[in-house]
Amino acid sequence: MQLRAIQLLSFVLLLVATGCSSLYMPNVPATPMFKRQGEAYLAAHANLKGNISANAGVAFGKHMALIANGAYINRGNSRSNELFKQHLVEGGLGYFSTIGQQKLQVLEVYGGYGIGRSKAVDRRAQVTGMEPVETREMEFDKIFVQVNYSSTRQKKLILLGKKRELSYGTAIRASRVAMRDFTINDLPSQKEEAFFIEPLFYTRLGLTNYLHLQYTNGFNFNVVDNQYLKAGNAVFTLGLTYKFGGKVKK
Repeated sequence: MQLRAIQLLSFVLLLVATGCSSLYMPNVPATPMFKRQGEAYLAAHANLKGNISANAGVAFGKHMALIANGAYINRGNSRSNELFKQHLVEGGLGYFSTIGQQKLQVLEVYGGYGIGRSKAVDRRAQVTGMEPVETREMEFDKIFVQVNYSSTRQKKLILLGKKRELSYGTAIRASRVAMRDFTINDLPSQKEEAFFIEPLFYTRLGLTNYLHLQYTNGFNFNVVDNQYLKAGNAVFTLGLTYKFGGKVKK
């Protein structure tokens, strides 16, 4: 019930968070919900704004796991006043454990590093077409710490005549993002560094024993006052997750 209340609250916060533009777009973090050694996890998420994220992970130890994330966004078209592109990759190492007698809750803690590149172009309509007014480009690196908590509903949901597993989860990620190179109209500019807090909430519906549909929403805010590397971009995606392996030994 607490997770549901938090998810509803996030919608209100999203309205506040989406009022700004930034050179950094948060990706969908890995939320594998590992319960035992040998499990593997794949996921893909997308939204109508062209934000695509992918995740992978493997539980290589009794309580240890590796994760990898990637994201790509290409927003805007030939008539848009603003164009934005970004790609990033990151990886991490972490700890996972089940909670409760029935093992329906999962706690995961990860730390990792990533790199990426962003480009934003402001344009104005001219007689000859859309002409760039300002172009901002940056290369950045990222260090993050992430805590996931998820819970699976004990009673399965009956949908379309079948019983389906339903899970709720939240991930809170603290990320230090720093510009390694930054130019405005191809001229070197003052670099910025940000410290983002990124709460994210998701609901996962079982389609089969291994394949799940996941709805994700979240936002970010920055504890540093920046001009270009700032908060404001929300995560709002629909995706598929696939987890397999890790069979219980008889």
